[in-house]
Amino acid sequence: MASLNKISIIGNLGKDPEMRYTPSGSPVTSFSVATSYRYNSSNGEPKEETEWFNVIAWQKLAERCNQYLAKGRQVYVEGRLHTRNWEGKDGQMHFTVEIIANLVLFLGKSGVTSLPDAGELEPDDLPFDKNEEGSEN
Repeated sequence: MASLNKISIIGNLGKDPEMRYTPSGSPVTSFSVATSYRYNSSNGEPKEETEWFNVIAWQKLAERCNQYLAKGRQVYVEGRLHTRNWEGKDGQMHFTVEIIANLVLFLGKSGVTSLPDAGELEPDDLPFDKNEEGSEN
């Protein structure tokens, strides 16, 4: 039986990325991305909800993210969800859900800086239709 674990988000970095290396020397970069959902409440008052995602990039993608990303930069991230568990010093179990990125596009006024010859790319150019049947907007 087939299964699918895929997530795509567009948002802004909450802080500068952090790059480190595994004991075997593989580069890994982590960063947080904020997405916003705007809607009107039942009484017509505009509301906004922000959701934060922790993103992990590996190898060459990690190096590019570390080089080009900075706090506030808009990105498109595509990857898979991964849950990580650990036991804290207090003996309590903790968990976090992360996006393991397989594609990161650097958006904004300067276009896609990580992909040469890609030209300008805006959120409307991404591979999905905002007006698909069944969407909320």
